[in-house]
Amino acid sequence: MPAPRPVAHLNGRLVPLAEATISPLDRGFLYGDAVYEVIPVYGGRPFLLCEHLSRLNRSLAAIGMAATYSDHEWLALLSSLIEANGGGDLYVYLQVSRGAEWGRTHAAPTGLAPTVFAFAAELPAEAPVAGFAGVSAITAADNRWARCDIKSVNLLGNVLAKTAAAASDATEAIYLSDGLLREGSSSAILVVRGTVVRAPRETPSILPSTSRQLVLKLAAGCGLSVEVGDVRDSELRAADEVWMCNATRLLLPVVRIDGVDVGTGQPGQYWQRLRRRLDDFRREIAHSPPLTALE
Repeated sequence: MPAPRPVAHLNGRLVPLAEATISPLDRGFLYGDAVYEVIPVYGGRPFLLCEHLSRLNRSLAAIGMAATYSDHEWLALLSSLIEANGGGDLYVYLQVSRGAEWGRTHAAPTGLAPTVFAFAAELPAEAPVAGFAGVSAITAADNRWARCDIKSVNLLGNVLAKTAAAASDATEAIYLSDGLLREGSSSAILVVRGTVVRAPRETPSILPSTSRQLVLKLAAGCGLSVEVGDVRDSELRAADEVWMCNATRLLLPVVRIDGVDVGTGQPGQYWQRLRRRLDDFRREIAHSPPLTALE
């Protein structure tokens, strides 16, 4: 991933990222007792901010934490961080942990001051529609914990799967469980057969994806219908197109899985249509006035 920009936010202050320090007794460090979000920014404007903040608050509630800031306060925090880093196109990583205690106790204590940390970084290089060869993926058994719907910093299973993918010269690892498609190690996975986009139903085994939500919403305008339900491994392997979507890359075509071509082995026509629609949508956001209130 590209290098981060120089200014970070830590507990109410903008600080040089290189000088930002967090206690080693912080529960995010000791226990992974923290949640996070990754928010793309186009033209200095946070993308799908309401959806990202809603998911952040759901994650906080799921681990028994109150909302750290109001949506208006989050907007002010993110706007100041984006401005301090020069604006433009980037992404913001933000993390909220339960905070630091004097010691180490498994049961979550009450009354701790949450640790709020955020930094900005360049977006990955954009894959052009014309001439793009697509990406490869491997499949992996889903051995993560049972609450993947919480956007927790507990990502060791994802790290191991992504590392296995990299060792196979693949971009993504696609999780399968009991013969069903779940998601990628850092993306939502969608399957296209004919003119139908098939999406796994959202359960505690899958993170509710803001990018997936947008892609499915726009698919109808590209000559596609959408079905949400159980998607079998056999459907994944027989697909005409397979897509991976996440906050920093939006939508990429998977053209090989476990060394076998998906469809023609080239990015499909519907990916090309939808990516162009997403690019148009993103440009509309980038040329909109800066956010002064949540929309």
